[in-house]
Amino acid sequence: MQKENNTSISSAATSRVRHRKRSNEVVPEPSKANGGKMLVDDNNKYKSMWIRTYSTVWMIGGFVLIIYMGHLYITAMVMVIQIFMATELFNLLRKAHEDKHLPGFRLLNWHFFLTVMLFVYGRLLSQTLVNTVTSDKFLYQFVSSLIKYHMAICYFSYIAGFIWFILTLKKKMYKYQFGQYAWTHMILIVVFTQSAFTVANIFEGIFWFLLPASLIIINDIFAYIFGFFFGRTPLIKLSPKKTWEGFIGASVTTIISAFVLANILGSFQWLTCPRKDLSTGWLHCDPGPLFKPESYTLPGWISEWVTWKDISILPVQWHAVCLGLFASIIAPFGGFFASGFKRAFKIKDFGDSIPGHGGITDRMDCQMVMAVFSYIYLQSFVVREGISVDMILDQILASLSLEEQQILVMKLGQILQERIGQS
Repeated sequence: MQKENNTSISSAATSRVRHRKRSNEVVPEPSKANGGKMLVDDNNKYKSMWIRTYSTVWMIGGFVLIIYMGHLYITAMVMVIQIFMATELFNLLRKAHEDKHLPGFRLLNWHFFLTVMLFVYGRLLSQTLVNTVTSDKFLYQFVSSLIKYHMAICYFSYIAGFIWFILTLKKKMYKYQFGQYAWTHMILIVVFTQSAFTVANIFEGIFWFLLPASLIIINDIFAYIFGFFFGRTPLIKLSPKKTWEGFIGASVTTIISAFVLANILGSFQWLTCPRKDLSTGWLHCDPGPLFKPESYTLPGWISEWVTWKDISILPVQWHAVCLGLFASIIAPFGGFFASGFKRAFKIKDFGDSIPGHGGITDRMDCQMVMAVFSYIYLQSFVVREGISVDMILDQILASLSLEEQQILVMKLGQILQERIGQS
């Protein structure tokens, strides 16, 4: 009897060990079963293509409508995208069993999210907000006070969240809670780093937001089309359906599109003007030398084949080629990174909010890389250095009170009168 009990206990222990070993084994990736084949060999490719095309048309239509509405609405769109991305990423490591024992723990994620949003957008849009309320004395003083104490408000809001986190720590849940705390901060860095640069590009002129974003969309569409019809050679193991044919075809198409699209977008003045306040409506401004056409004489051997001798090119088109090169060669690595990330967590997509595409995060992987590069390129190679009258006025309005501004005007008047008298 005792021997039988020992035998049963040992067999149960053995089965538990085997079960434990099986649970640690790597689950075969579903992509190898049906997603490993390339699109050109996929029997269901036409069905997925039509679903993807339908979603793409709706997304592009909505995107164009928001662009038409102006800077403020584009910024609102970026904020909505941030919320969707954060939701998808927060859910990625969520465990229902642990969350049941931590009521209100998810609210802490959104507390940190809103705190960082207040900090980032407060820093980015403080001056534009001041310019918007300058005509109203009460609002101007109220906004100026908020801007002055903005950093302190954000800091104490974060500290409140930090204390909240410490007070909610529970025994046997420490590892999960600290993992979620670290994961939340990584999400905030990823989401708000790119969005800060995106919003900065928007207020430099819609052109500097629209062109880079459009190039990523064009590259993604034509990589899919070329891979769909001609893809045979695998590009990278992280994305089995990506092919060299799709990569090269999309690169050539994107660079050509960048040169042509810059000329089209550059002809609309309201797209090129920077926005200095938070008002709506189209802008009118001096387009600047980048958006004024320059004439180039064609070489003799080319003019023999065409009817015209000269060609007009906007200087910004040469900058667009650089953006096109980055969008076609470097930015796709953002997608490869996302593919590797999803494989690490054994998921196909970050979400399912867009039929045929996955989640919002799946569409933003390359856009995040492109937004940062566009801002750095714009500030390094396009925006002219030096101090302008507008920059000085912005600093005066942001830093000095109304009384101090009046004193400044009086002193400037005295200095100018003395110089006029000396001359």
